[in-house]
Amino acid sequence: MRAWIVAAGIFASVGTALAQQGPAPVGPLQEKLKAVEADPAALKSAIEAGRKAASFCFNCHGENGFSKIPEVPNLAGQNPAYLLEQIRKFGSGERKDQFMQGLIKVLKDDERVQIALFFGNSPVKPGVPADAAVVPKGKELFTKLCVRCHGDTARGDSTIPRLASQQIPYLVTSITRYRDGTGVRNNQLMSIATASLKNEDIKAIANYLTQLP
Repeated sequence: MRAWIVAAGIFASVGTALAQQGPAPVGPLQEKLKAVEADPAALKSAIEAGRKAASFCFNCHGENGFSKIPEVPNLAGQNPAYLLEQIRKFGSGERKDQFMQGLIKVLKDDERVQIALFFGNSPVKPGVPADAAVVPKGKELFTKLCVRCHGDTARGDSTIPRLASQQIPYLVTSITRYRDGTGVRNNQLMSIATASLKNEDIKAIANYLTQLP
């Protein structure tokens, strides 16, 4: 009974936070991105240009959006609108990372759109190997706490990041920071959803997500 009451409280809090969640990102660059996506020829050209413009990203995020560093997120398959919004936030200083801010500030508007489209349209690798023993528990927790925002397949949308196929160290670090409030980004939804998680729960969720395609 106590567990049900706790769960009900979590879902009620998440529901309230969802109601306060902002709309999909808008702005001239988002409109340009939509226009390019609607034109097959323009999209192909933008993706090719994006590969060149993103060359400075490859040292950390990998040539095809699969990170070379376990603590750095994969970008392949992320929603282009979500990526473009994160690029904007780094450029404006809303997201704090001195290295990322410095790199993004020199990008032209067209290059920002092209990079978002390149990584967003990069093929995602098949599911990454995980600890099969904890995957069922991770799936159960993800379904209970995370599906409502990140979706059944953990692929997110224009405002919510893709978590499927991310590397375990990155997932564990990010989820732990949201739970403990120690990261540079604060998010009410994530704080609520992760508040009850133990360290082993976080590892289980990370193992479940990393093996999703």
